Amino acid sequence: MVLPGKVGDSLVDTQDMHKRLQKELTALMKDPPTGVKVDAESIYKNLSEWIVDLDGAPGTLYAGESLQLLFKFGSRYPFDSPQVMFVGPNIPVHPHVYSNGHICLSILTEDWSPALSVQAVCLSIVSMLSSCTEKKRPPDNAFYIKTCSKNPKKTRWWYHDDNV
Repeated sequence: MVLPGKVGDSLVDTQDMHKRLQKELTALMKDPPTGVKVDAESIYKNLSEWIVDLDGAPGTLYAGESLQLLFKFGSRYPFDSPQVMFVGPNIPVHPHVYSNGHICLSILTEDWSPALSVQAVCLSIVSMLSSCTEKKRPPDNAFYIKTCSKNPKKTRWWYHDDNV
């Protein structure tokens, strides 16, 4: 099945991106990690934007919570990282998640590798949430949400806390 892409990308880049995304989608739908579910309807509308439902892991501060991630893929995916952010009514309160849904996680920017996948990103985010010991926003949340770009990839992140 071929799904629609974003208009304006070069044909070669878009075909490569679509091929990779269709492969990842098939794998993720066939054998999803626990608590991760792809919203197939959203992907059918546009293969370059995915909604992924996450369930908070049992035994963590987020147990029983239903969360949503939005993945936006550019034509250079997987060589460029996707834009990933929390969306919907339940943005988790976490020291690395801003109230607008932006996520401060190095694999989403400078530590991105084409070897990573949507599944790997989801598992990293679930792990980040699961290791949290206190629900709180980043200390600069109020300033950040007033001054940031809508695209979290345009943020110049400063990674200073690995102990959450």
